[in-house]
Amino acid sequence: MKKLSRKTSKMTANQNNPILAVIIPVYNEEGSIAKVIEEWTKELLALKIHFQIHVYNDGSKDKTLEILNQLNASNPHLVVHDKPNSGHGSTILLGYRENSDATWVFQVDSDDEMGPESFRALWVHRDQYRFMIGRRYGREQPISRKFVSFVSRILVFLLYGRSIYDVNCPYRLMKSDVFKSCFSSIPSNTFAPNVLIAGYAAHHKMKIVELDVPFRSRQTGAVSIYKLKLLKVASLSFLQTILYRGKI
Repeated sequence: MKKLSRKTSKMTANQNNPILAVIIPVYNEEGSIAKVIEEWTKELLALKIHFQIHVYNDGSKDKTLEILNQLNASNPHLVVHDKPNSGHGSTILLGYRENSDATWVFQVDSDDEMGPESFRALWVHRDQYRFMIGRRYGREQPISRKFVSFVSRILVFLLYGRSIYDVNCPYRLMKSDVFKSCFSSIPSNTFAPNVLIAGYAAHHKMKIVELDVPFRSRQTGAVSIYKLKLLKVASLSFLQTILYRGKI
């Protein structure tokens, strides 16, 4: 597979093949990205995990990449990937594929809406489950987003045979070896690969746990999908969710 990202890091030899690879896609988050990286690094160090944080800069137009490179100079656990803009879905899928040699893969977004304080609750369940997913609570969203979430949840249930409440939650811990073929089978241009991954886990009757994770509104940056655009990309996501059923 051709890699699309360019890495810059201060990795040492003993950091290769970590137990945990954290995947963080980022686009125009200059106001929050330093705080996100610093807080996640602090939490994972406290848990004494052998980890790397892989941040994928998806062609940001602000100072995000500059800030990441500054952080990279002093944080040995940080790996910065700079790539052309291709969208959130294809970016996280690239992150999964490039880091599936780690024992566990965890994905979280860069907007600081879901913090590291809840990660410990997922991590302690890793011996009992193969897929641990956050369930956002305290989240206020418009009717249009509630509708999209509801339809995605129903589709996963009807097509893949199990109900998962927050199928697209960007706070998920996955055992890499059981998802590696899933990461490879999902088309690179998929808008919401996390929904398909939830479907894959349901279809294969994996041991899954959902845990509540507090949600807080973003303090910086801006939501990139609104109203009509949301409905358009949601329709694409629904279609891709249906079509993926035939690939597994």
